[in-house]
Amino acid sequence: MFQKYKANKMYYLSSMALAGPVVISQLGHTLVQTADTIIVGQFAGTISLAAVSLVHSVFMVVLVIGLGIAYGLTPLIAQENGRSNDQECAKLLSNSFWLNFISAILLFLFVYFGSMYAMQHADQDPLVVETAKPYLLILSLSILPLMMFNTFKQFAEGLGFTKQAMNITIWGNVLNVILAVVLVKGMFGIKPMGVAGVGIATLVDRILMMIVMAWYVLKSSNFKRYIQHFSIRFIDSERMKKILKIGAPVAMQYVFEIGAFAGAALIAGKIGALEQAAHQTAITLAAMTYMMASGIASAATIKVGNSYGNKNFFRLEKFATVSYHLVLVFMVVCAIIFAVFNQYLPYIISKDQEVIALAAQLLVIAGMFQLFDGTQVVGLGILRGMGDVNIPTFITFFAYWIVGLPIAYFLGVKTGVGVKGIWYGLTLGLLTSSILLYFRYRHIIRKREKDMRTSLINLNH
Repeated sequence: MFQKYKANKMYYLSSMALAGPVVISQLGHTLVQTADTIIVGQFAGTISLAAVSLVHSVFMVVLVIGLGIAYGLTPLIAQENGRSNDQECAKLLSNSFWLNFISAILLFLFVYFGSMYAMQHADQDPLVVETAKPYLLILSLSILPLMMFNTFKQFAEGLGFTKQAMNITIWGNVLNVILAVVLVKGMFGIKPMGVAGVGIATLVDRILMMIVMAWYVLKSSNFKRYIQHFSIRFIDSERMKKILKIGAPVAMQYVFEIGAFAGAALIAGKIGALEQAAHQTAITLAAMTYMMASGIASAATIKVGNSYGNKNFFRLEKFATVSYHLVLVFMVVCAIIFAVFNQYLPYIISKDQEVIALAAQLLVIAGMFQLFDGTQVVGLGILRGMGDVNIPTFITFFAYWIVGLPIAYFLGVKTGVGVKGIWYGLTLGLLTSSILLYFRYRHIIRKREKDMRTSLINLNH
């Protein structure tokens, strides 16, 4: 095993150097929601915490559509950069900008009006719904600056520049926490705003992040060779379709997975406000480790995409294997932390003893599904780098909506197991996705090796 590590040391170090900043940047998206949850849980009470859970459950489903569309740029940039096609990278950026702008407007309309309808007709506590409404409106407005931020972030990361987005995310989250505490608690003469306060803090944070990230990409010498070909007026429907061809399936992958967890939150809400608050507490902690694992997956997409672009399939397979190893080690550590400190971690989110006791039980289950959650997201990242998005989209739908969520509903509601039953169902969905995605990756690699052998035989003859 040690000899294998020494032989692949370069790949491990290269992947970790790229993945580290991406992990922090990806974690930043979740930390905004995590900070909101913690601040509301500490200062606004259980009903407000349940309201945050409800908004996140319906809002995140639509938001990830936008993030998936924006993500469609990254593998294309990685592949074109592998071919040293600077001009094409610039043209893809300009078309991604307009695609994301249009998507953000449509998503705002859909997320606000659609989510409002969903909350009012999902058999939820009426007081929770009324508390959630102002937060939903303000959070919906933040979709546009977040999409624009991701336009430039995905472009930079596709070229291997990941540290600036990390730095912007860190400072953005610091600002978000400070503003949220001031507005929710009511400080410096400001009246307590409750849940609406965290929404305003998030909106301000995302506007500033958008401005700084765009300025960095357009003005930094790192991108001069690309940006000299860039024009906001360059709009090409074929390139938009090319981005959307990857981005739309990626968006649907996010929807099927996040939608399953949103569905789980709604199922928990049918059981009761206590169960919903406990679910939100535990899933917030689990989401942090997932987003960190998705950073490793994003690095895998970039490395695999670059290798795929210059047709270096030996290097591609090395980076894929290394990515699986890294996420397994990371998730084992996270699983141990969840299992050992399950009685203490919920205090980060809530002060309600009943919520803490139930969330502690859920964290033990979360420790179980960490490995599957990590390997399935890395599997998706590897396949995206190779431009394989359609079959993985079907796999995520099958794993979460045919396997995971129906079992979660059956165990959680029909058998009386409660919210723990919901989490058992989610675990089975993650396991199914992880196995099928790995088999898909191995199938493509074997097919590629077979094609190469056939080409060599034809050349010899």
